[in-house]
This record gives sequence, structure tokens and C-alpha cells, in this order.
Amino acid sequence: MKVFLSADMEGTCGIVAWPETERSTPMDYAPYQKQMSREVAAACRGALSAGAEGVLVKDAHDSARNIDPTVLPRGARIHRAWSGDPLSMMTGLDQEHFDAVFFTGYHAWAGCPGNPLSHTMNLKNDHVTLNGTMCSEFLLNAYTAGYYGVPVALITGDKALCDFARGLIPAITTVPVNEGRGNGVTSIHPDEAVERIEAAAAKAVQNAAQCKVPMPEHFHIEVDFIKHHVAYSRSFYPGASLKDGKFVCFDSDDWYEVLRFCHFVLSD
Repeated sequence: MKVFLSADMEGTCGIVAWPETERSTPMDYAPYQKQMSREVAAACRGALSAGAEGVLVKDAHDSARNIDPTVLPRGARIHRAWSGDPLSMMTGLDQEHFDAVFFTGYHAWAGCPGNPLSHTMNLKNDHVTLNGTMCSEFLLNAYTAGYYGVPVALITGDKALCDFARGLIPAITTVPVNEGRGNGVTSIHPDEAVERIEAAAAKAVQNAAQCKVPMPEHFHIEVDFIKHHVAYSRSFYPGASLKDGKFVCFDSDDWYEVLRFCHFVLSD
């Protein structure tokens, strides 16, 4: 049993403002960098205690240089910074065999009121839809796991996203640590979050086989850019089209082609 863990930050326990997620504001960032690292380490410990032979962690927030590797248990490896491939937040998943995917610190989709920091990939779009569903980074990355045949067994983050994840994958183990309201967040105690995540990760390893991702036969993605001129420039991606001046649309039966579209159109 090998686990791939993709770690974001805006769904880390207690986070409510952008400076708490940015290395450029160290006074605000430092406590939440520490909490992000603690939550990732807890998920690794839980997986290893339940029999996983190893965990590959992808630091998947902003610079991808957030997690303190020294707090991770032996048996965990970490991929830091960005390789530049279309898998993005899932870099490394295609390089070896994995039996389960975990997501920690994940957040709700652009436009969702469940997190003051809700967004999808960047802040240049109002929202992204995938087959008519409001699309989060979780949904994009869950389909990437499904593309490679790896079950998605655990997600931690805000309640809105955890609720959505259970709708997509009923057997998934979730740990909601935050609940957004307007521009505020109610969170559980940071130590309790760490304890819950460790226990949930152990459960998720045991339950991973039940957490297969349902893959659609066809994908239609639309990105609603805030600025029309950005949409115009991105619409020249091969196979893409421009709708109503602001929506860049793309269709494919092959999920990897959607990832390639996102790599060139949706990424910063």
C-alpha cells in the first residue's frame, strides 16, 4: 500500500485571510505554515500506522515550498516546488504505483461561500464548470487520480468541500476543520484537527478500495474569466472556443487533454 498525498493550504485549520497563506507576509504566514505541516504529518503518520509502506507528499500550494520536511515521519517523501508538467498539484502520481490518494488542506471552488478564500487554480476567474458542475481543485485532481486508477480515500479542509466530496465518492473519509460564513471562518482547535486527521488517515487506508472515482465518458470545461481580454488570449489554445466574450470552453473524451488545457489556460 502506497499513498500519494496532495497538500494545499487554504483549507488548513483556522485560515481565514490571504496573508496567512503567503510567504511574503511571514508574521501571518508562519503559524499556518506550521499548522499545514502538522496536518500533513498527521495524515502521513495515520497512513503508515495503518500499514502503508510509504507516502509521497506533493506540496501543492503557491510556491510549493510550504511544508517543513523535518516534521514528516520516516516513510514519507516530499516533492517540493513545481516540475511544470500538466499534473500540477498531482505531480508524481504517474511515476509509480499508488493505492490511495489523500488531499489535505483543500478548499472550496471559486464562487462558493463555504470559504472566504474559495477559488479554482487562480484568482483570474469567477468560476470554472466541469460538465455543468462548479469545479474545484479537488474535482480536477480527483479526476486525475481516477484517470490513473487510484482511489481517493481522504480529504481534509472546509466543510463545503468535504460535503461535495462525499457526494462524488460516498465512501471517502472526510475531516472538515473549517466552516466559512461570509468573510469569516469557524474552525475546530488546531490540535484536534491534527488528531482527527491522523485517525482519519488510518481509516482511509483500510477503506481505500471502496473509494474509486467515477469517471465521466466526456468532459466539457468552461472557464469564466474576470477580464475579457484574458479570456480572449487564452481562447487560442488548440481546440478551445470563446463564448460570450469571457468563457473559454474545451471538450475532450480524454482527461489528460483536459489537464493539458488547464495547464496552458487555467494556470497562472
